[in-house]
Amino acid sequence: MKFRLIIYSLIIAPSLSFAQPSPKGLQINDKAPEFSLKDQHGNLISLSTELKKGAVVLVFYRGQWCPYCNRQLKGLQDSLSFIKEKGAALVAVSPEKPENISKTVEKTKATYPVLFDNGLKTMKSYDVAFALDSSTVEKYKAHGIDFYDANGANGATLPVPTVYIINKDGTIVFKHFDPDYRKRVTVQEILSHL
Repeated sequence: MKFRLIIYSLIIAPSLSFAQPSPKGLQINDKAPEFSLKDQHGNLISLSTELKKGAVVLVFYRGQWCPYCNRQLKGLQDSLSFIKEKGAALVAVSPEKPENISKTVEKTKATYPVLFDNGLKTMKSYDVAFALDSSTVEKYKAHGIDFYDANGANGATLPVPTVYIINKDGTIVFKHFDPDYRKRVTVQEILSHL
């Protein structure tokens, strides 16, 4: 595991700073676009239905192959009771195929909905999607990560790791968006904005 992190840090991470176009993400006070996607159990989860219960913490993650994503999603699972105590729901979205979402769930023990963004419509509507260039795709592939295998028709398009908090009225009230995928918002910061 440490070897893979070293590879990511030394080889792949520097190339990403040049490879990424620049999605900006939606802004605080923007209306959150509606989505309706299937979770790890095949259930249809929609933003509007979740908002009827309270605020939504919406997380975009890259894939089960990403140790930073797994660490973040596991931390959120470990703190899920605190998020629920604040009257909020937690939902994660990925370009991964359902069978790889199952691997994410297995690695992170996620009990919250983990959604497959088939066709990337949700990632694009939240302005977090970017396509990797062919050179970066080949670098990942040389280290055993094949995006066309992992994401199917979604291919080599990933989200900038992003967390939004959407209030009950459907307005974004918090945003953590950082193209450096190693920098993640803490659970404490999320809780402080709920």
